[in-house]
Amino acid sequence: MISLELNDRYSRQVLFRGIGAEGQHKLAAARVAIVGCGATGSAIASLLARAGVGTLRIIDRDYVEPSNLQRQALFDEADAADSLPKAIAAARKIAAFNSQIVVEPQVADLTPANIETLLAGIPFILDGTDNFETRYLLNDFAVSRSLPWIYTAAVGSYGVTLNVLPGKTACLACIFPDAPRGALETCETAGILNSAVNLVASIAATEALKLLVGAGDRVRRTLLSFDVWTNEQAEVGAAKPRPGCRACGQRDFRHLAGEGRPHITLCGRNSVQIHERHRPLDFAEMTERLKPHGTVRHNDFVLKFFHEPYEMTLFPDGRAIIKGTTDTAVARSLYARYVGT
Repeated sequence: MISLELNDRYSRQVLFRGIGAEGQHKLAAARVAIVGCGATGSAIASLLARAGVGTLRIIDRDYVEPSNLQRQALFDEADAADSLPKAIAAARKIAAFNSQIVVEPQVADLTPANIETLLAGIPFILDGTDNFETRYLLNDFAVSRSLPWIYTAAVGSYGVTLNVLPGKTACLACIFPDAPRGALETCETAGILNSAVNLVASIAATEALKLLVGAGDRVRRTLLSFDVWTNEQAEVGAAKPRPGCRACGQRDFRHLAGEGRPHITLCGRNSVQIHERHRPLDFAEMTERLKPHGTVRHNDFVLKFFHEPYEMTLFPDGRAIIKGTTDTAVARSLYARYVGT
């Protein structure tokens, strides 16, 4: 029998035939990790928390800023004024509207060195990150341990999502064998519509509910993309692993081993060097993208970008020196925001 309290809070969800009382109990017992609590991550966290997923582990390296509030619905002006870590702010907000579930905030940068610890005991992962570097790491980890995970991204008016069921469907490396090269569009440079965020997060959260209640036959087996501004949409088949895939075929987990990750070192006083290679940058294009965010100048050899209190020096091969911090997580975050990764 479902409890009266459970029946009252989730009554409309229990009435939905695809979930019912049995499914609701499965949700209450579920443990899920959300890696990244920015636009898509915070929307997914809110939806799953309201749906009654019993334990949410939220992992994020960043803090709340005023520019987040346009699309990150879990946060408010007080969080931004206090520069609260997003994982902490999310846990507090969720506790205010659903105190029955457990939220485990982890203020951390997910890396090959700590991923096993941060995701210990979690059988299902959702992607709320903003870069391919971390997504490939998640893919390697999940595939190596046969854990389902959902890739989700949004930028501009565009959203995309993919369900990965290791051994059954294509993984991220099946669809994207290599990371995109050069500078990528990011929310900082291309902007983002909150409607695109909420649509793709809603789709991903619904797919998660299907998996958590045992409705695996209803799970979408395509890479789904759409543009809410142009009304264009597309699906790419992902029902089966790609023969010869590096990750799920050859079991080559190079990102989990740290091989696909830019080397990061402290560089002089109060600066960090990101040794990204083999992603040639067009300085003229980068200058136009960065102008709205600070002072930019470049020659044939380097591009200088000043965004208080930081100074970023970019080199033609993608390498960067970021002055104003000795925190490698901050440096990686700035690089992901303005250059993409």
